[in-house]
Amino acid sequence: MRTVYLDHQSATPLLPEAFEAMRPYFTEYYGNASSLHQHGLRVREALKKARQQQAALVGAESDEEIFFTSDGTESANLAVKGVAYANERKGKHLVVSATEHPSVMNSVEFLEKQGWTCTRVPVNAEGFIQLDALRKAITPQTVLVAVHHVNHDIGSIQPIHDVGAVCAAAGIPLYVDCEASAGWLPIDVRAMGASLVSFSPHRFYGPKGVGVLYRHRRARLVSILHGGVQEGGRRAGTENIPAIVGAGVAAEVAARELSSRSAHVARLQTRLWDGLLAKVPFIKLNGPLPGPGRAPNNINISTEFIEGEGQLLLCDLHGIAVASGSSCVSKSLKISHVLAAIGLDHALAQGNLILTLGKDNTEADVDYVVETFAKIVGKLRGMSPMWDEFERGVIDSVIAPRGVGRSFSEHAAAVSGKPAH
Repeated sequence: MRTVYLDHQSATPLLPEAFEAMRPYFTEYYGNASSLHQHGLRVREALKKARQQQAALVGAESDEEIFFTSDGTESANLAVKGVAYANERKGKHLVVSATEHPSVMNSVEFLEKQGWTCTRVPVNAEGFIQLDALRKAITPQTVLVAVHHVNHDIGSIQPIHDVGAVCAAAGIPLYVDCEASAGWLPIDVRAMGASLVSFSPHRFYGPKGVGVLYRHRRARLVSILHGGVQEGGRRAGTENIPAIVGAGVAAEVAARELSSRSAHVARLQTRLWDGLLAKVPFIKLNGPLPGPGRAPNNINISTEFIEGEGQLLLCDLHGIAVASGSSCVSKSLKISHVLAAIGLDHALAQGNLILTLGKDNTEADVDYVVETFAKIVGKLRGMSPMWDEFERGVIDSVIAPRGVGRSFSEHAAAVSGKPAH
């Protein structure tokens, strides 16, 4: 059986060169970066090099603007809570898009319980933030605006430079979650006008267990984890040196291969969506069409009359790894708040899958997925009471309505001009 991995947004395989770079820091160079002896010095040098590699990936002015955390979730928590606490004398109001990642949304909800308020700016049907609504949401008490670069569910690329201009005009710091874009799309923190940017190297072939937070030197930020003075006093705790070293290598390689990686997965993305659209009836692409408005490695689909969980499980049985909702919320079995925010019908949201491509996927992988998924959908619909009711004309399609009371065969005959059987 063929194996095809299409869940690269959740995790990517570790680059061999990153693994080799990490190896000595488990066995030979095991010192603590805070120690004053030569073992600590050697590790501090590796830590500085890794900062430089991450700074180069995102266009930071200095490696001193790069901080390491345990993962992207911690970076998001530090960005949101750290800025809120540092600026609470000015005000206790936050502004976020309605489709932020759970790490941002849950941080905001935590602050709301402590007296902060938050305005959630709506998005349109393709997931793009409404700039006029963003401008109106900012008040004299606003201390932070948080808008992601690429949406973790539907791949929409936000007009982040325009968002940055809005924030700059209002004098409000902007935090940009680049979890779904780092290593796949160009990032220039200064051009974005971002005060803070976070991302996780394990999404672009680095190791798990390390997150990155860029902070502009003028952005006020207090620590939310208390202990030592590591990471410039912004994040206490002994640094995970092996993971940080591997993450630095992954960032360097990603910067070098960015154009070729993006072009490769973009070609596969178009092939995948065109194939699914041709082979699977009553299927919908959520978010913008493949092109400049969508991340090149993301496909988010809703397949009508069947649930996403069943699709995922049968895909797995056929060697195809996909996701059904964000990896941070998929276990909750709730409808994605992103799909709710773009106004997707509840039934379509239940039939949702996310397929994210990687640099090692091939056209043969895509063709296998298209052919296999079409068979899986046919099998599941054959067992679906909703599909049976649809075929008998009891319920209608949301994707391609035909009118209740008309069977599927009668509708097909009317469209084709041939008599129904």
